Amino acid sequence: MSKYLQAELIRLKKRFYEYCALVEEDVRNAVRSVYENDKDLAMQVIEKDNVIDRLEIEIEEECLKLLALYQPVAIDLRFIISMLKINSDLERIGDLAVNIAERSVRIIELDQKNPAFDFTVMCERSLLMVKNSIDALIELDEKKAEAVMEADDEIDELHKNVFKKVGDALKDKPGSFELLSQYLTISRALERIGDHATNIAEDVVYMINGTIVRHQG
Repeated sequence: MSKYLQAELIRLKKRFYEYCALVEEDVRNAVRSVYENDKDLAMQVIEKDNVIDRLEIEIEEECLKLLALYQPVAIDLRFIISMLKINSDLERIGDLAVNIAERSVRIIELDQKNPAFDFTVMCERSLLMVKNSIDALIELDEKKAEAVMEADDEIDELHKNVFKKVGDALKDKPGSFELLSQYLTISRALERIGDHATNIAEDVVYMINGTIVRHQG
């Protein structure tokens, strides 16, 4: 039965990686829509949310099926449990991409042609954290997972900088509150994406050696 379980796990990993690629693409497109003033691109992200939701449910059902059919133990058991938790984090990242896209639509409606803030670095850092956390999962690389957890502080600092800039801008242009709040929400969403990538990395560490590292500062 073990060889059948391993074949199922390989298939699940492949499908899961495809799911990760879709989520990453949504985040990139959501941020692109802000800079390119592209409402159609933002709407594509929003409309694709149901695809991400459906994939989350299908992967969860597949994990539960493997638990019921094969009763895995040791690392296989930890892998499936971690997959269930990581699956939820990825769905939340997809929701945050939709949040960014919705803010993009509102910015366009406010006729803002030139983005007030540059999120390029923050977006790339967040997406790199997501990619590296998934790579750590597939490769069973504990060091890579630990590096993701360490990178979270940088995302937090970038968000703090945006928060300060928004505060300073409000002092100069108090009438621009609605517009500036859209940018602050985008920054917060990117910061939360980094948090979810950190959650994934923590689950990878648990899967590899059984150590629970959440809430350890």
